[in-house]
Amino acid sequence: MAIISSHTLNGLNGSHAGGIFVSLKNLHSNENIFETLIDVGGRLNEFVPDEKINENVVYELVFKSGEYWDKIINDKNYQNIIQEIVIRFKMPDKNKKYHFPIILSPNSYSTWWSKGE
Repeated sequence: MAIISSHTLNGLNGSHAGGIFVSLKNLHSNENIFETLIDVGGRLNEFVPDEKINENVVYELVFKSGEYWDKIINDKNYQNIIQEIVIRFKMPDKNKKYHFPIILSPNSYSTWWSKGE
């Protein structure tokens, strides 16, 4: 069983970015694998059953970051342009942890694959 995880951080003040809607989809079959919310500590930790993993398939992990900023920024003159953070990746090992930390700001983000052993 693979694990998809993340730690989301608010790039404006360094706090944990919790309450962000996240989904994982198999792009070949268009099947939704999971839909969930990042916890208050900015953490995502979801298990993906072996039968849902194909090493040749690209998966799409989507973070609804626009909704997060809409809830915490009260300035009507401020434009939040980026609405989603999309990470497309493969899962070549069914027993691996795929960890994608994200530092997000209203109109930018930084993410990477942190090789989870």
